[in-house]
Amino acid sequence: MSTSSLPSVNHNKVVVLTHTEENLQPPAPRTLSAVREQVAQEIAMRTMNKTQVVDGMFVPSAEPLASTQNRSSLGVQTSVSFTFSSKKSSRADIAFLTLIASHISLFAGVKESDYLYVVATSGLPPPDVPYNFILICSSDDDYIQRAIAIVSSKFVGRVDKVRALTSTSSLVEVREVGLSSYDELALWDAVRKSARAPIDPLVPPPGSRSAERMLSDARAHLQRLTPHKAFEELRDPVEDGVKAPTFLVDIRAEQERYREGSIKGAVVVDRNELELKFDPRAHKSERLAVANRYDLRIIVFDGSGRASSLAAYQLRELGMWNATDIVGGFRAWKQAEFPVHMGGESPLLITAGEPENARNVNGLMLDLDLVLGH
Repeated sequence: MSTSSLPSVNHNKVVVLTHTEENLQPPAPRTLSAVREQVAQEIAMRTMNKTQVVDGMFVPSAEPLASTQNRSSLGVQTSVSFTFSSKKSSRADIAFLTLIASHISLFAGVKESDYLYVVATSGLPPPDVPYNFILICSSDDDYIQRAIAIVSSKFVGRVDKVRALTSTSSLVEVREVGLSSYDELALWDAVRKSARAPIDPLVPPPGSRSAERMLSDARAHLQRLTPHKAFEELRDPVEDGVKAPTFLVDIRAEQERYREGSIKGAVVVDRNELELKFDPRAHKSERLAVANRYDLRIIVFDGSGRASSLAAYQLRELGMWNATDIVGGFRAWKQAEFPVHMGGESPLLITAGEPENARNVNGLMLDLDLVLGH
């Protein structure tokens, strides 16, 4: 029995001896490509391991992602990292960042979550270019586009070019990245804002008001006039009770005045210029000459009496507390059979200068017939 076991023992010794000899052999030398691959992988993991979650269900932290499951329902994973620029060329930088992007895409794909990661090169740029690179990787191109726009605003005047690497990554060429603490803070801010979930388009933002609510709020500050009351105020200075000039102000578009008619003597002001034209604080060259006091009685009208209420309220915000509008607007005035002028004549520009200098003087546009001659 003992002699029969010897071959087995000897066989085992041979196997162990052979295995030991293999272990003693020196490992094959690592190639530069393998080293670059490992470093790119480590940077990708380092970037992902300090994730902060935007619009998630918990406070952002620096805990590794591996300890958290089902992150797809917890918001967008974001991170910002830096690595040194290549001392060889921009091509080397681009190749290395592309490698990092591939690892991020691979690792993040396993976790099945939304992400937006930024890796920026810092220090002296490569010798062949004057800029560094900012790598933007994301699970969605919308995040990338938002990040590019915000980064361009944050680093205004420093962004040279943007290039797409893959469907999930882009490179931004930025001058002098990482030279101050502002750069990292700016990148974090850009990433967080880019990853912020858009509001529900059907839910009004807090503090917003509907157009009807704005209209009713504006009218609550006005003592609106019926067409009859407005006509009486214009015709009888005792009736209005205002010891200051009174004006009808037409804010309708020219096409609407031509189509529906106008009121002769009304001051014509484009709606988008109304506040500036009647602001006594504005420079004399910008405001109307008559807008030199805050107690003017300004009666605004439009076609239906809706936009005019908002316009009159804005005049009150300027301090023109006697501003108001006509209930029902021009159509109500016309229906009440008060004077209406039909025709396509342009309003008359009343100025204090000579006709050839009229364009340089800020005068009144009045719906009056211009009579030439003596």
